[in-house]
Amino acid sequence: MNPSSASTTSSACVELPSFRAYAKINLGLFVIDKRRDGFHNIKTVFHRVNPFDEISFDASPQIGVVSTSSVVPSDERNICYQAASLLAKHLNVTKGVMISIQKNIPVGAGLGGGSSDAATVLLHLPGFWARTVSSTQLQSLALQLGSDVPYFLNQGSALAKGRGEVLEYFTLDVPFTILLCNPGIHISTAWAYQHVTPRQQDIDLKNLMVRGMRDTPLLAALANDFEEPVFQEYPMIREVKESMLQAGAIFSSMSGSGSTVYGLFSDAQKADKAAGILDSRGWKTYLTDPRFSPLEPEPL
Repeated sequence: MNPSSASTTSSACVELPSFRAYAKINLGLFVIDKRRDGFHNIKTVFHRVNPFDEISFDASPQIGVVSTSSVVPSDERNICYQAASLLAKHLNVTKGVMISIQKNIPVGAGLGGGSSDAATVLLHLPGFWARTVSSTQLQSLALQLGSDVPYFLNQGSALAKGRGEVLEYFTLDVPFTILLCNPGIHISTAWAYQHVTPRQQDIDLKNLMVRGMRDTPLLAALANDFEEPVFQEYPMIREVKESMLQAGAIFSSMSGSGSTVYGLFSDAQKADKAAGILDSRGWKTYLTDPRFSPLEPEPL
């Protein structure tokens, strides 16, 4: 039976609390080459940061989505809707669910908000339906939704290769306060890939990342290959990065395909001062809580 026509009287749903869906940044993002299947091979380090959306479930005769953001679709275009539909089909579930999204991560900003939300649905909706899904099955479902959705099924930092789905989780100590700045520009990931120039060379990013966190000059090698086309098309984002550096960041880079730019600061006081400067320009900033520590990797 299609979930959209199912009744909730078939069995009781288990009540679950809301779940946090954390954002990520890309510490280095290298586009290696274009594959025969149309995707690109990349290499990047995903690192969790503490802005988060909140996902909760309520009983419903059909699958639906409500969000606090007016720009997030509530129909089949919504990635959380798609995640629930995939799960319902995989589990042969005849119940629906109303997914509520408290949206705090900006949309289309290179922070993985939608992917994190979808992964959170995959992880916790089976419990709401009193079902279980194996880790292997979750990985397969996640990849059907998007290349970086699999990353959010696990905890900690990860080296990502292939389309972004080949993951090696590791513990990464980032001895900086991270400041995010979003100028309110939505950038299409598809557009960014159409305009990026692959570098045609590989790089030992994990080794560079681990060394660079303690050897500041090496941070300059953590390039984001999307910056060149994005800065050309959206010069304001280049301005955000330049302003971040002028405000005292040790290192700054765009996350993902933009439009969010992050800066690494030696301490929270300097980052907070920079946030005030960037806020005064009309941009939205997110200062990471110095007490926030990404969870250690616990492979599924």
